Amino acid sequence: MPTTTTITKVTVIGLGPMGTAMADALLDQGYDVTVWNRTASRADALVARGAHLAPGVGEALAANELVVLSLTDYAAMYDLLGPVEDRLQGRVLVNLSSDTPEEARKAARWAADRGAVQLTGGVTVPPSGIGRPESSTFYSGPREVFERHRPVLEAITGTTDHRGEDPGLAALFYQIGMTMFWTSMLSYWQATALARANGLTASDILGHAVDTANSLPGFLAFYAERIDAGRHSGDVDRLAMGMASVEHVLHTHADAGVDTALPAAVAALFRRGMDAGGATQSFSGLVELMGK
Repeated sequence: MPTTTTITKVTVIGLGPMGTAMADALLDQGYDVTVWNRTASRADALVARGAHLAPGVGEALAANELVVLSLTDYAAMYDLLGPVEDRLQGRVLVNLSSDTPEEARKAARWAADRGAVQLTGGVTVPPSGIGRPESSTFYSGPREVFERHRPVLEAITGTTDHRGEDPGLAALFYQIGMTMFWTSMLSYWQATALARANGLTASDILGHAVDTANSLPGFLAFYAERIDAGRHSGDVDRLAMGMASVEHVLHTHADAGVDTALPAAVAALFRRGMDAGGATQSFSGLVELMGK
């Protein structure tokens, strides 16, 4: 049984792949786990391991103070918990569902109005990473509540990174990561499509793709300092030079008959920067164009 916290009982609501992995991780650590899912059969394997299947959402809430939510989005939370909101008093809702920072803040207020506390979580790993010490999850919300339940959170999602009291911060950091992840992966699909149009395979370009991705951390660190200082001088690169490069990328795809939606969008953004007078500045100046 857990020895670093007095909290030994946890409820998990939502048994998709992520929620199931979380319940499994808690069982692995010896926690007493109550589960609920709209499709009850998804709990069969967990029940076989010793989990308790609540007959309804209200009973799942009533079972334990600490309640982990692993749902599609926050709308699903309102749909499930709204009808039994009288059971929320005194509960700590660890909301690991994905949504926007504003939705996280709204949900925290909704929970507080009903006597509950929300800890927002932003899980940075797929279900296979749940319970692994090398995995990491962002959290935000009341620090005291986070610290009190930290051992449980670490059992679920590995390393815990509390980002502040604002309940929207964990969701913000999660969405920042997703912004980079989805765009980066699309760029890889784009490069792969270009390679295939020229008779190469994904395996043929894998080494080059990995080398390119591995070069990015140096660029990120270099530009972060300059962006924070508001320095976009063209001493190391110029937007006009970048404009020529992205147009070459666009034309290469067009010549190969590959879909050009993504490279065209990149070229259009560079063109906006040029039209705004940034030709002789660094292409990092596009961050100002993309901001509020």
